Amino acid sequence: MSFDVAAIRREFPVLHQQVHGRDLVYLDNAATTQKPKAVIDAVSGYYAHDNANVHRGVHALSERATAAYEGARETLRALLNAASTREIVFVRGATEAINLVAASWGGANIRAGDEVLVTEMEHHSDIVPWQMLCERVGAVLKVLPIDARGELCMEQLDALLTERTKLVGVVHLSNALGTINPVAEIIARAHAVGAKVLVDGAQAVAHMRIDVQALDCDFYVTSAHKMYGPTGIGILYAKEALFEAMPPYQGGGDMIRMVTFEKTQYNELPYKFEAGTPNIAGAIGFAAAADWLSARDVDVLADHEQALLSYATERASAFGGLRLIGTAAKRATVLSFTMDGVHPHDLGTILDREGVAIRAGHHCAMPVMQHFGVPATARASFAAYNTRDEVDALFAALAVARDMFA
Repeated sequence: MSFDVAAIRREFPVLHQQVHGRDLVYLDNAATTQKPKAVIDAVSGYYAHDNANVHRGVHALSERATAAYEGARETLRALLNAASTREIVFVRGATEAINLVAASWGGANIRAGDEVLVTEMEHHSDIVPWQMLCERVGAVLKVLPIDARGELCMEQLDALLTERTKLVGVVHLSNALGTINPVAEIIARAHAVGAKVLVDGAQAVAHMRIDVQALDCDFYVTSAHKMYGPTGIGILYAKEALFEAMPPYQGGGDMIRMVTFEKTQYNELPYKFEAGTPNIAGAIGFAAAADWLSARDVDVLADHEQALLSYATERASAFGGLRLIGTAAKRATVLSFTMDGVHPHDLGTILDREGVAIRAGHHCAMPVMQHFGVPATARASFAAYNTRDEVDALFAALAVARDMFA
């Protein structure tokens, strides 16, 4: 399939504007991607024509809204190749998905003396919920470290996995480093000691093909807004047998079959975990984003993004005063760096005045910053609509910053 980046860019209205008198160069995609018109139209179309609550109404609008909402679930099941829509639960995003697993599955299965293993490169959302659970029940949180390149120290994995390990949490694609982790190998080795595995795929789904059945992961989480969809919506995939055994995360409407003051009977999957009125428009927009990705072939988009990352890495290596943070052999989309004598926050502000939007900070991955001995990094991250000219604009803006602080 041929790739026409100019045609792709025409589908994203937000890109066609100026910031501080300069054409916008948007390189903050690891924080959130922009939305194609197909997604914007899907969300606005629901509100303009079909706005009604789902599952409860017998009138035409409710029936149309329900069909679109459940159709979205099927679209996302297909995107991840889950075995059934019963394995797809809508949540607010990857963060809520991990909290749901920690509270429900973790609360039912992790006890004093048990162990949870996470990696040193995890996002805070795959650290803090497990810390909270371990503190509450007396379990132990263990960490698989990373090396100087930002790769997992896989040679230490078997020593950290024991018969007390109940769950392994691992990010598929690091938001702070761009490292692509060998999750299939980690899953197999964790299963060998009886541990379950949760994969944080928030960064991965827009940049690679995901097959949860082939991976054999127990849980997989992602957020729509990092894959060209709306904010405030995501999915939790779990194997059906796990979902069946897990207690509800929240109580309320739609997650029940019958309520009396003596006893409540819970609804069937996946509704047992979807209390209250859901983000209907978000789910519909999420499905539109998945359709957009599928129509353009994720592999083709990934090849384009990889070429941009390779070019940007070459430019960075030749740019005096830059230190790359994260040089793993397998990386995608993320270029993290520091500049001698310039704090990343100052760098981000200067680049903004040049029309270049990047992220500066700890990227909700403070242990990564501590590992590399930096308070923060500047992070440029690429998506399907970015171009080589935009990479050049990034380095032209970096040259302005370097000259300013020379």
